[in-house]
Amino acid sequence: MTIDWEKEVQQRTPEMLADLAALIAINSSRNDAEATASAPLGEGPRDALLKVLSFGERDGFTTKNIDNLAGRIEYGNGTEALGIFAHMDVVPAGEGWATEPFKLTEQDGKLIGRGTSDDKGPSVAAYYGLKIVRDLGLPLSKKVQLIFGTDEESDWTGLNRYQETEKMPDFGFSPDAEFPIINGEKGITDLTIKFPTLAQSKAATLTLTSFTAGLRSNMVPQNAKAVITGAADLATAFEAFLAANPVTGQLKQTGATSTLTVIGKVAHSMAPEDGINAATYLATFLADLDLDQAGKAYVTIIRDYFHQADRGQHLNIAHTDEIMGDLTASPDLFNYQAGTVPDLLLNVRYPKGTDAATITRNIKQTLTDYQVEIVPSAHSMTPHYVAPDDPLVATLLSVFEARTGQPGHQEVVGGGTYGRLLKRGVAFGALFDDRENVMHQANEYTLKADFLKAAAIYAQAIYELAK
Repeated sequence: MTIDWEKEVQQRTPEMLADLAALIAINSSRNDAEATASAPLGEGPRDALLKVLSFGERDGFTTKNIDNLAGRIEYGNGTEALGIFAHMDVVPAGEGWATEPFKLTEQDGKLIGRGTSDDKGPSVAAYYGLKIVRDLGLPLSKKVQLIFGTDEESDWTGLNRYQETEKMPDFGFSPDAEFPIINGEKGITDLTIKFPTLAQSKAATLTLTSFTAGLRSNMVPQNAKAVITGAADLATAFEAFLAANPVTGQLKQTGATSTLTVIGKVAHSMAPEDGINAATYLATFLADLDLDQAGKAYVTIIRDYFHQADRGQHLNIAHTDEIMGDLTASPDLFNYQAGTVPDLLLNVRYPKGTDAATITRNIKQTLTDYQVEIVPSAHSMTPHYVAPDDPLVATLLSVFEARTGQPGHQEVVGGGTYGRLLKRGVAFGALFDDRENVMHQANEYTLKADFLKAAAIYAQAIYELAK
């Protein structure tokens, strides 16, 4: 049987766009302040989950909701199950958008909106891939389970709950990364580094009252703000600093209080080199001022050990694996309030050959003069790798080649996807490897043509893996 997968997608394009628009309209970033018994992660993640499950109910699939934290759309029968893992949550919109982030906007061949690339667009493409297989009545020997989480961008609360109550699939993929395939993912750990010795301070000409930056542990901070008290004219020096560096900013002075903001560029923490860390740039400027002892130490540490050091080279944690590549280190959350213990959160993504304990130990030794305390996140991941000769990898690469005419190849990334939940699990699309990666950035988009192409790829992949 010859199937024109692209034609099948084209026939369903209006419905695909309508469903995507309905999901993009929901601000589904985690919001613990809104958490209730019926919305454990806030109303947005719950509402997005309910919406995507409603698509399955509308179209006659079997669905299941697990505590408004995770859900499943299922089709077919068999002793084995193919799992497709996607997520309905998004990172916060942040600033710098030219369009409304929670309204799907089609412009110049782009589908713009928060989640179009990560991960609502790929989720809709995968869903319609499954729908095409079902609509065509293609014979399958395995169950297909499209499984949705609601907290992939933070602690994986949804899929952790799913694993407690549901039988996991035997093998599968996550449409939450890049084509042609991601068969290796680095280990991930968030380390909160606390500085107890900086809780007290000696007076100086200027006092750092506060220093804050960052929205999430997996986003390079785009904005940073510092408040300084004390009589000083900082305008000339700050303007010169902004002119000499790839950031913008603003200085407001009210009496003896100066508020400085710096704006850089947000990026996914798996590739911190794609961003401009506003916090480390602001700290670099502040480190040259006559600040109080604690404030001076805090910003100097940031400048000396974290600024433009996205491989952890100044912390003695740099490491490279021949297959998995470099360790990356992205300082993403900063919190300094005068008179309290300041901290910063470092997002580390590491290849085989090192581990979280070694990384933590080396940072402590490097910062030994400050007697730091390091608290690891409970949500940590070890490196994950599926060999290229595994039938799962081979099949997905052959489908990619058939649908694109391009050669397939393996790839390892720093991102953590649901693909790693399974021993035989990988990430498969939906970003094509010659495209701009705008996940977690302002003006996030996917090309409409790529969105449709991904659906055709997923349809054939589901059929080939489950037939």
